Amino acid sequence: MNERLSLTMVDNAQFTEIFNAAPLMAILRGMGVERSLTVATMAWDLGIDVVELPIQTPEDIESLRVVAMAARERGKVVGAGTVVSVEHVRQAAEAGAEFTVCPGFDLEVVRASSDFGMPVMPGVATASEVQLALKEGLTWLKVFPASVLGTAWIKAMQGPFPQARFVTTGGMNAANAGEFLRAGARVVAIGSALEDPSQLPKLVALLEPAAQIVPAGQ
Repeated sequence: MNERLSLTMVDNAQFTEIFNAAPLMAILRGMGVERSLTVATMAWDLGIDVVELPIQTPEDIESLRVVAMAARERGKVVGAGTVVSVEHVRQAAEAGAEFTVCPGFDLEVVRASSDFGMPVMPGVATASEVQLALKEGLTWLKVFPASVLGTAWIKAMQGPFPQARFVTTGGMNAANAGEFLRAGARVVAIGSALEDPSQLPKLVALLEPAAQIVPAGQ
């Protein structure tokens, strides 16, 4: 089993198209079915086309199913987050997720998601994890916890790993999203900030063409 895993490459280049429209992704954690659908709709209306729902409870699975159904009707993309097991991968696929996101790097979970036809974004927090993920063919990587690692981590990783495409998650909000994008992050994942009316204008500003941010060094 391990030998097979080590010899088979995977690919998550599909995220290039998934995130083509905007540098933001909405994360709807533990909101329940009704609230998840409401906040997802708000995110889509703002121009945040990609939504992730972490799946940690049966209610989360149902929320994912309902939001994924609504997303298909609007041509939007919904994925499953906090995917930490092969069973989670199966549940995500059955609920209609189009991609999976993991808090860490687990090759068995990566392979399972690929087998189900869903691109997977593993979480990384060290140079070793970035190197191992890239070795497996994974270029889009979740930086977690981003607020703890900081923008300096993003800049430092770009030197040895210029092919990596980082999505920052954990502690992201309107105040620091622009800083992470300027540091080189391709996408910033926003969670509770979406429910703060005072932050919405700044988030919307990041989506405007005139505010397109060029990462440092490019």
